[in-house]
Amino acid sequence: MKLKSLFQLLIGLLAILITNSCIQEKKRFKDNVVTKADPLPSWNESASKKAIISYINDVTNENSLNFIPIKDRIATFDNDGTLWSEKPAYFQLFFAIDRVKELAKNHPEWKTKQPFKAVLDNDIEELTKQGNLGLMTLLQASHAGMSINEFDAIVKDWIKTAKHPTKNVRFDQLVYQPKLELLQYLRANHFKIYIVSGGGVDFMRAIVTEIYGIPTEQIIGSRIKTKFEYNDGNPKIVRGTELEYNDDKEGKPLNIQKIIGKKPVFASGNSDGDLQMLQWTASNNHKSFMLYLHHTDAEREWAYDRASPVGKLDEGLNEAKTKGWTIIDMKKDWSIIYPYELSKK
Repeated sequence: MKLKSLFQLLIGLLAILITNSCIQEKKRFKDNVVTKADPLPSWNESASKKAIISYINDVTNENSLNFIPIKDRIATFDNDGTLWSEKPAYFQLFFAIDRVKELAKNHPEWKTKQPFKAVLDNDIEELTKQGNLGLMTLLQASHAGMSINEFDAIVKDWIKTAKHPTKNVRFDQLVYQPKLELLQYLRANHFKIYIVSGGGVDFMRAIVTEIYGIPTEQIIGSRIKTKFEYNDGNPKIVRGTELEYNDDKEGKPLNIQKIIGKKPVFASGNSDGDLQMLQWTASNNHKSFMLYLHHTDAEREWAYDRASPVGKLDEGLNEAKTKGWTIIDMKKDWSIIYPYELSKK
């Protein structure tokens, strides 16, 4: 082959390589644009989605009068009914029920004593009648007397196999896909996210850190009293039986101030128990965003609000409508609810 022909061949090959490289680069650029254009793909083109995106675009724009410095971008989320389901009862209650059944062999008196009798008889109606006092009795009996490390291991083992009584999937599969996308969207825009929930803090830390990608130190919840034991050079912290702090209602802003030390600029909840957290957020000097999830989908999840014994949304719904806070209508606003639905779609 002549030198000129070889040179022309090399030039042709180089042109092909450059063309292919440009095509791939254009594809990557297009993919990035699509991702940025729709950070919430499991949301329908609803008012709630548009409000969220508009808010984040505004407060992260350095040229906006509403720009929020990264150090002040604090977001707080309730957990039960906000990031995962909470019906027919809080998931931590199902854990307590399973623990009571496991421990019952050492407590024959539970066969005739409420609320333990209701648990052992699988009488959910009677268990519901026991109210918050019955719930606390179960939590104390099933959660106390062990080290925090032992408790953490028990919860982690439970979540691997325990299944929801009606959905027939593991409890950790009942997280909301649209909210997972929202968490990621906020993180991508340098928001620091905290969970502020009425659920037990150690129960949540054992499970949700991995699910939500939120560090344990950014998970705030209700606490029972603990004590330190040196234990002959093997120190441990042991769980007691008394409630130390109830992280619900007015307890939420109090805990936020004590632990975080800053007002959130973004807060999300689903019940009256979250109202004070949203009110505290609304009082921020920065532009703030208050987000309520309204459970309206009886077919794919559950529909409940004002009269529900679990996740009651009454005063909060009224205030959200009066003050123009953003309300997610689950049935209308979400095309997908749970992550496992993605494969079906």
